[in-house]
Amino acid sequence: MTTFTPLALRLSAAASAAVLLAGCSMGSMFGGGSATQTQTLQNATATPAAVAQAQSSALPAIASQCPPIRVRPGSEAMFYYGSGKTGDARALQYQGVIDESTRNCVVSNGLINVNMGVTGRVLLGPQGKQTTVNAPIRFAVERDGQAIFSEKYTIAVPIDATARSAEFVKVIENVAIPYLGGEDITIWVGFDTRN
Repeated sequence: MTTFTPLALRLSAAASAAVLLAGCSMGSMFGGGSATQTQTLQNATATPAAVAQAQSSALPAIASQCPPIRVRPGSEAMFYYGSGKTGDARALQYQGVIDESTRNCVVSNGLINVNMGVTGRVLLGPQGKQTTVNAPIRFAVERDGQAIFSEKYTIAVPIDATARSAEFVKVIENVAIPYLGGEDITIWVGFDTRN
């Protein structure tokens, strides 16, 4: 817990007062202007044409946000048993799990350009002898319930024989999402083991 001595409090108060006073004297330095100019700016109103012009060149509302990225329910893990023994833990050859997903966006001219990525792990099971496992990862973008982007990537994951596991990373860049304003957009990621 931080404690302040009376001297420290007085120095802090003096510094704050100095900053406030300095701010008061900056009016002329930053163009302060005459009282008439100030009054004119305070009473200014934009014409309807000026408002329409500003709105047409403004960035979409999502410019300050990025659509959320979520792992699709049921696709956060994959399991491979082989020999038709699905669900038998002793027959498990390998499993994959998604650890984290992330995205970032740049918005311009009615488009959201998204970079998205995922990290995960592949672990060998009791019957696992693989030296490489293919991790099938699907990224998709949904706008108002409709898929507007969907792509499957197969990531070859080399397995360390001693550790019997390995991490993987997949990043895709510059996925352009048209955006007019008000749409509900979600980025989905997950394992897609369908052929």
